Amino acid sequence: MTAEFVVVANRLPVDRTTDEDGNEAWRTSPGGLVTALEPVMRARGGAWVGWHGAPDEEVAPFVHEGYEVVPVPLSGQEVAEFYEGFSNATLWPLYHDTVAFPEFHREWWDAYVQVNLRFAKRAAEIASRGATVWVQDYQLQLVPRMLRELRPDLRIGFFLHIPFPPAEIFAQLPWRREILEGLLGADLVGFQIQGGATNFLRLVRSLLRLPIEQGVVRVDGSHSSLARAYPISIDTAGFQALAESPETLDEAQRLLDDLGHPKHVFLGVDRLDYTKGLRQRIRAMGELFAEGRLDPTDTVFLQVATPSRERVDEYRRLRDDIDLLVGRINSQSPTAGRPPIVYLHRGFPRQTMAAMYRIADVMLVTPLRDGMNLVAKEYVACHPGLQGALVLSEFAGAAKELRQAYQVNPYDLNGMKDVFVQALTDAPRERARRMRSLQRQVRTHTIDRWATTFLEDLSHAGSDRNQ
Repeated sequence: MTAEFVVVANRLPVDRTTDEDGNEAWRTSPGGLVTALEPVMRARGGAWVGWHGAPDEEVAPFVHEGYEVVPVPLSGQEVAEFYEGFSNATLWPLYHDTVAFPEFHREWWDAYVQVNLRFAKRAAEIASRGATVWVQDYQLQLVPRMLRELRPDLRIGFFLHIPFPPAEIFAQLPWRREILEGLLGADLVGFQIQGGATNFLRLVRSLLRLPIEQGVVRVDGSHSSLARAYPISIDTAGFQALAESPETLDEAQRLLDDLGHPKHVFLGVDRLDYTKGLRQRIRAMGELFAEGRLDPTDTVFLQVATPSRERVDEYRRLRDDIDLLVGRINSQSPTAGRPPIVYLHRGFPRQTMAAMYRIADVMLVTPLRDGMNLVAKEYVACHPGLQGALVLSEFAGAAKELRQAYQVNPYDLNGMKDVFVQALTDAPRERARRMRSLQRQVRTHTIDRWATTFLEDLSHAGSDRNQ
């Protein structure tokens, strides 16, 4: 089997399920990257290469939703060193402006190289001659160059879903040249915002001394690489339809019943990750309740924190910190009924999230650093009418597009508290003006437009090939 279009990502777009009788099946994963790319795969067909999520296991390729799913195996040691180690304890904190301290271990780097080569070889086997291969995200930054060396006939794109750091931070990485050279194997390197592309090009110029003109890096005599921003978005129409479905309307009503029909609902939806600003957000809301600026008898803060990377020490510490913080705030509430903070540490299906977006008067999206943050766009797509309010960190990539959100500096707790209250109490006309602008942006800049723009640019970018 070969494919004209191949997506290569660390994880496959499916999760394995087992029913009561022990029968196994595969269902579409709820992750953010899958939410963005799966509509593209359904429309184009082709193959998706990735790890299926269980170590030390071989799984045969299979068809899902009209495209081929091609599993790549990882050993338990590779999961520990490549994924939990180099990807998520080195690159993730480094690329998020060292919000947490990155660790540098040579063994982790060796595993990163080894796993990237395995992914590149699998993609080379699957891709037909002259195919388009789209490599995704920070776990696979060496794949473009490896793949080009294996299959120079391919058209190769790469998209980074997280921020790309400034030179002063990236320079800490002992393998900085190898990462840059790996990315330059792509004909087109995409970033969430222009700042990421600028940081990348500045590093290429200073560390690799390669000529650059209008974002195009001349790598050698036959290959060039274009770096540009492509802000990712969502399936806006799909989210709107889901939010208006009878099932979602019923679930929204049940949620309000469970919460005791508060007058005001604040909502946060995040992976449990130290980059998401959860400590600061929860502390700010707790102070607003304690100071009486928000009344716990008629206002509730619903915070969803989806479990994430729970074998990584930093994430376990964060989980414990949040549990203690929420417990302390709720224990000090003067009300005997529903706690002011309803904290849910588990994942939910997309329909439940749409129901939550519907009932939220104020959506709090306040990461310390984020490549884009699609939750902000999902809220705008799902919330009915014009009286919702989006509070958005200025350090999220989405802030560059959603300029009419109530923007905050998540490191400024007093400033955040003031904006939280402003978002709730602003005049209806002002809230409607802001929401109308946000809806216009999300409706016109969709996931289809993002993918089409990237892939059209990729079709014209890059190398001279012998067809």
